[in-house]
Amino acid sequence: MSDSTGEERDWNEEARRLFSGRVEFQLSAPALKFLPDPDVPEIAFCGRSNVGKSSLLNALTGRKAIARTSVTPGRTQELNFFEVGEPTLIRLVDMPGYGFAKAPPAVVEKWRRLVRDFLRGRVVLKRTLLLVDARHGVKPVDAEMMKMLDEAAVGYRIVLTKADKIKASELAAVVAATEVEARKHSAAYPVIHVTSSELKMGIEELRGAVLQDALG
Repeated sequence: MSDSTGEERDWNEEARRLFSGRVEFQLSAPALKFLPDPDVPEIAFCGRSNVGKSSLLNALTGRKAIARTSVTPGRTQELNFFEVGEPTLIRLVDMPGYGFAKAPPAVVEKWRRLVRDFLRGRVVLKRTLLLVDARHGVKPVDAEMMKMLDEAAVGYRIVLTKADKIKASELAAVVAATEVEARKHSAAYPVIHVTSSELKMGIEELRGAVLQDALG
């Protein structure tokens, strides 16, 4: 997208400046009635428990603990909202992790209902980032989430996390397999983002993509 002068916007630089400013936790919503007013664009983050979602949010926002990591997988069953900018320009939504094997069926069903209803009914939701562990690639629970996003007609980017934990040759194979899987899904963005929160790999580009998705 070009600006009014005909020049390409530098989304990476705009995002760097924006995220270096105010980023604050707003609220946790255990049910849809607790959602904040739909008054600014939102970008949601989802992924399996222990996929590195909190670490990625911290890396994107340049904070050490804006999103706290939970020691117990599947413990967070709420939508957590973070405001970015002064005044608030966009919101980041940390969705509860999925794939928790030991959770009671009632908890899993509550999670499924909350996430599905949020995805289908949130008019200001511009994009979802689906985080996938680069060491494992797309697992059946990830494919289920992709199907849920397809059905909700919510466009999403696939973000490979922990890319520094495997060899380059293995990473290339995972990226290729993930691209093949993405092509099977109507709402999936074709470009795969490869990231490492620890090494800050791919963070600048992903941050720019987040801002472009929200405001572009």
